[in-house]
Amino acid sequence: MTPGAPIAVPPAAGASGVALLGVRHHGPGSARAVRAALDAYRPGTVLIEGPPEADPLVGLAAEDGMRPPVALLAHVLDDPGRAAFWPFAEFSPEWVAIQWAAGHGVPVTFIDLPAAHSLALRTTPDEQDEAPEEGSPDGGEAAQALRFDPLAVLAETAGYDDPERWWEDAVEHRSSSGDDPLAPFAALAEAMGALREMYGDGGQEDDPAREAHMRLRIRDARRTHDRVAVVCGAWHVPALARPATATADRQLLKGLPKVKVEMTWVPWTHRRLSRHSGYGAGIDSPGWYGHLFGARDRPVTRWMTKVAGLLRAEDLPVSSAHVIEAVRLADTLAAMRGRPLAGLSETTDAIRAVMCDGSDVPLALIRDRLVVGDVLGEVPDSAPAVPLARDLTREQRRLRLKPEALERELELDLRKETDAGRSRLLHRLRLLGVDWGEQVRSRAGTGTFRESWRLCWEPELAIRVAEAGVWGTTLLAAATAKAEEGAVHATALADVTALAERCLVAGLPDALPVVMRVLADRAALETDVGHLAQALPALVRSARYGDVRGTDSEALHKVAEGLAERVCIGLPPACVGLDADGAAEMRGHAEAAHRAIGLLQADGLLDRWAVMLRGVAERDGAIPGLLRGSAARLLMDDGRLDEESAARLMALALSPGTPSAESAAWLEGFLAGGGMLLIHDERLLALVDGWLAAVPAAAFNDVLPLLRRTFGEFESGVRRTVGELVRRGGAGRPETAAGETVPGFGAGFDEERVAAALPVLRLLLGHTGDGPDATGENG
Repeated sequence: MTPGAPIAVPPAAGASGVALLGVRHHGPGSARAVRAALDAYRPGTVLIEGPPEADPLVGLAAEDGMRPPVALLAHVLDDPGRAAFWPFAEFSPEWVAIQWAAGHGVPVTFIDLPAAHSLALRTTPDEQDEAPEEGSPDGGEAAQALRFDPLAVLAETAGYDDPERWWEDAVEHRSSSGDDPLAPFAALAEAMGALREMYGDGGQEDDPAREAHMRLRIRDARRTHDRVAVVCGAWHVPALARPATATADRQLLKGLPKVKVEMTWVPWTHRRLSRHSGYGAGIDSPGWYGHLFGARDRPVTRWMTKVAGLLRAEDLPVSSAHVIEAVRLADTLAAMRGRPLAGLSETTDAIRAVMCDGSDVPLALIRDRLVVGDVLGEVPDSAPAVPLARDLTREQRRLRLKPEALERELELDLRKETDAGRSRLLHRLRLLGVDWGEQVRSRAGTGTFRESWRLCWEPELAIRVAEAGVWGTTLLAAATAKAEEGAVHATALADVTALAERCLVAGLPDALPVVMRVLADRAALETDVGHLAQALPALVRSARYGDVRGTDSEALHKVAEGLAERVCIGLPPACVGLDADGAAEMRGHAEAAHRAIGLLQADGLLDRWAVMLRGVAERDGAIPGLLRGSAARLLMDDGRLDEESAARLMALALSPGTPSAESAAWLEGFLAGGGMLLIHDERLLALVDGWLAAVPAAAFNDVLPLLRRTFGEFESGVRRTVGELVRRGGAGRPETAAGETVPGFGAGFDEERVAAALPVLRLLLGHTGDGPDATGENG
């Protein structure tokens, strides 16, 4: 074949030349058609749209440890964040072509533009997020660039309003018996050629270079093989069949930027194949397509059986009769709609009507678990990987913590060695920016020896692991280096204390001295009391973790005590002259410091802190009322302020000489811990009621929002009881001296109503004799 000769689609199997098999990425119908075409055409080599750097890795696809969905991952050597994926599912035509070639001893070559060029051309973060599968005729990135969907145009031409439905009818559900295996590809190539003539060659900015490179690789293959099969996106077929000279193609590739890249296989998920995940060449229902590809016969019946199994696992009443009726209804709907086989829309309608009683709620579960699915692929150990990724794999196996695509919760007991190791692993990964797990509130208890995590492995985490590889070759070394670097470059004291806590929970003994040295230096120079108070809680938590995790936290205790002393001394002057926003922020810092000092249990510190709080609570108007009220409430909760003193402070704060807004702010600070005080102390309630009644009309509108915010934080039962107490003018008991009762409380013991309930009570308690219990006497 001469360099300038045209490349054409052969009219039938057996013709020599090049067979251009234009496909829809991740389409089971295309995958079956590709397999049938390869069986009939018997090429000497198979060329696939993909990065040529993956040629040395293609042999791994035939190993036992490889289970799709998987993806080729390419990243820039000195900038791992610049990366791209090329995903493959079991039903991807490219994957089927690779498996066919491996089974027949035929060489496979990737012919797309090298990743070294495509990654160099990608300059914006958004462009680096998705794999470059631009040639998909199903509305992928090329279609977006063209502002039209080729698949939608073809569907509309055929009289369909849904492109997915047209594709299923035309390709996925099409029987190939008796047909020329290459005929579908010739028809699709003709359709794409007409679309490119109508709308132009558009596409992505690098499409001309990509197609030029593909043509050059096809010419190279033709020099050594008589029969060449090319599996590529259908959109590219007209450009590959178009006459072009090798000189013109090389000119298009001249001067392209280039970077050094590494490439490997990584696990992928069905969820990341879906269009909803943002993947440009994605599909709406990867789980359904996987089922269609894997079901050799009766796909609708087998699908209904899967759905029934899922609903039964969720304790929904679904029987075999439901399955039979759902299959019949789906087939009937397909016949009424003129479809060759019941598709996803027919099966969904049948499931809704028969198995879900018309409800869409179970359908959401079916879509999540089956239509999309949480299948996670596997790659063999022989696949290339950065050293950090290999260390992560070893740790996952040692700790029996397998990555899963399905989100799950993990409860850890840090007193157990394995659970403690899992905790350290997850904390180290989070410190490195690999958010495999998210720590959540534990349901099992509140002890410091418990941790709860929500785990979900996303394929993008492979990039994060590669990025973190610059810090070290093992998780311990990388996390240590990252923590030390973070401490040196931290801009706030609270960041350093938070980092100290993370070092402790992640088990980084070598990083902790560096962090503590930076912490001591920063704490000595820090003069802002708010910053000191903000940094204290994390430091105290770190000191407490030492007891549970068996680490030495003596240095943390000393720094925490020194920090607490400085907050205790500097807080009163720092509270003077603050505006409303500053007072609210300082109140949060003071309350957090109060809790931290209570946990620190340092000799005499709590007493000194209480003396400081009393000084703030009894200070004049120089300190905002919000802070004075909050200090009084903290003292009262700790039992260091009696009711008499609290009533005196409230009376002063609510006196006529105090501005109404200041009084309302004091109430907000004092009642923030809850309104039970007002229920159990009539004096406090009477003070609040009297003050509110005396608020001038001009100031009432200014005070009302503060009061609504304060009382809105009370529980509904507390608000109702306070209202009833104010209405009847009393507190502390359900009945007043005049006999008026609070709604819900009776005026006395009603023996007749009690006797009516006794028979049922006896049955519940098992008393069936004729003694006193049976008659209700003495009972």
